[in-house]
Amino acid sequence: MNTENTEAIFERFYAANPEPKTELDYNNSFELLVAVMLSAQSTDIAVNKVSKKLFAAAPTPQAILDLGQSTIKKHIASLGLYNNKSKYLIGLCRLLVDSFQGQVPADRKSLESLPGVGRKTANVVLNVAFGEATMAVDTHLFRLGNRIGIAPGKKPLDVEKGLLANIPDKFMVHAHHWLILHGRYVCTARKPKCMDCLIYDLCQWSEKG
Repeated sequence: MNTENTEAIFERFYAANPEPKTELDYNNSFELLVAVMLSAQSTDIAVNKVSKKLFAAAPTPQAILDLGQSTIKKHIASLGLYNNKSKYLIGLCRLLVDSFQGQVPADRKSLESLPGVGRKTANVVLNVAFGEATMAVDTHLFRLGNRIGIAPGKKPLDVEKGLLANIPDKFMVHAHHWLILHGRYVCTARKPKCMDCLIYDLCQWSEKG
């Protein structure tokens, strides 16, 4: 896809929604980090229900540690992979307390050193909490990068690099959320709503309806 088409796509996303936001509920960088970590194989709606009660009981890393893993497990039992997530959460909070003075670090290397935090989660936190122009490639962004044609690639990292290279700088801070929301509600994996798509004429997908 040429540069003009890519810019036109994001001009339309911007016009329709100038300030896109994550659908995860959070009040600070720690709550965001935990919510993103918990969201693996779970919906944002399910995570929000769990995190509201969890953060009311334990709003800081030390408070999470004080609750203990068995209690944490009860709080998040409705989420997929809750056993592993409870272990990650305890380990994450332990490292935050021991190595980062209870604060969420603002660099990729430190974030990815935390249990349960991979590149995608680190990218979300860097983008949303710290305003960095990162691209967290989940299933939606991977699908859209290939389907629309703005960043084709066989691996998530290939799509991430393509998006970072192809999207104009002025759109980078919000590009991640525009693509997630578009993939979640319009360009869905099954039965995409092509007739409702604001970038229909710019999309290069050969199977669009």
